[in-house]
Amino acid sequence: MTFTVCRDCLELADTGGDLPPEACGSCGSPRLAAHAELPRLDIAHIDCDAFYASVEKRDDPSIRDKPVIVGHAGGRGVVTTACYIARKFGPRSAMPMFKAMELCPNAVVIQPNMAKYKEVSNQIRDIFRAATPVIEPVSMDEAYLDLTDGARSDTRPPAVHLAEIAKRIEDEVHITVSIGLAYNRFLAKLASDLNKPRGYSVIGRAGVKAFLAPLSVRKINGVGDVTAKRMEADDITTIGHLQALTPDQLVKHYGKFGRRLALYAQGEGSRKISTHREAKSISAETTFARNTASETELCDTVRPLCDRVAQRLAKSNLAGGTLVLKMKTHDFQTLTRNQKLTDPTQLAEVIYETAAQLIKREADGRAFRLIGVGVSDIRPAAEADPPDLFAGLG
Repeated sequence: MTFTVCRDCLELADTGGDLPPEACGSCGSPRLAAHAELPRLDIAHIDCDAFYASVEKRDDPSIRDKPVIVGHAGGRGVVTTACYIARKFGPRSAMPMFKAMELCPNAVVIQPNMAKYKEVSNQIRDIFRAATPVIEPVSMDEAYLDLTDGARSDTRPPAVHLAEIAKRIEDEVHITVSIGLAYNRFLAKLASDLNKPRGYSVIGRAGVKAFLAPLSVRKINGVGDVTAKRMEADDITTIGHLQALTPDQLVKHYGKFGRRLALYAQGEGSRKISTHREAKSISAETTFARNTASETELCDTVRPLCDRVAQRLAKSNLAGGTLVLKMKTHDFQTLTRNQKLTDPTQLAEVIYETAAQLIKREADGRAFRLIGVGVSDIRPAAEADPPDLFAGLG
């Protein structure tokens, strides 16, 4: 059995066979990501493709088809980013600029504009946050995403969220990313590097040791030139060579890092995504199978979304001070309504009652295709729901 997700129409399909089809059955696109475990994998790594160079090419179409190197020119300057055209000639990140220019003398060299790259990075992070608030930035151009059930903004599978993220970044930011989807951080990072640029690679549990065995140890995040050369001196060049050694042997040779190497070699590793910034909001949304104008249906649909937001607040030990209702009409107009709460809350019932009041105001006969609910003005849980909140009710 093979599952596919279309990277253009975002359709998740069970193909029913061992081999994926050549094209999407819904839209005909050949851009499919396929894997038997696709619906069950939920840890992702997203990496922008030649980020700085891609932003510069986006902003100057005249250099789009030329080799571009972003970095500080001069005797001691180094390459910050080389585009994929330039990389064909040998330049790489961190290479001395004089060496890069010897390899690719026709390259267009651009001084880094960090303020611009930071602005683009923030745009991309906002797109990530539409899928999950649990994001671990590694740098301006890459991050891990937790797309587990308790973290996602809606019930769509992680694979669909990732396809949508990539599509939105291409459509709205006008650069490309490569995606890795797996069941832990190590494999997600490894997967994102397998098919760059514009890749979408998936690594599941089945057959993972055999998949890893022939790969170079340099594919392991954390194995740099120094460690790799040390391993090569010990006749260890592939992950398969690591698989043949015990954890104790690896610890003896490589210290604490040896324990991690033992896990990685077996396809194991941490799933924990540590967010380095507080969530600005927590929300959940869903798209209707058919547009609806019914107030009752809108309220019935939003109730489980309120439960989901409450669960995520409780899991994160947070509370929300403002209710946010999002509704998208049949003609794709987005309405956002905010209601300040009397007290910050984690309670699904409080979130629902406030959302229902806002829905009642908006349900005026218009048909809606999407509804979402969330909270902003995030506070510590200790400030939520005073004990006398429901006093006198009943």
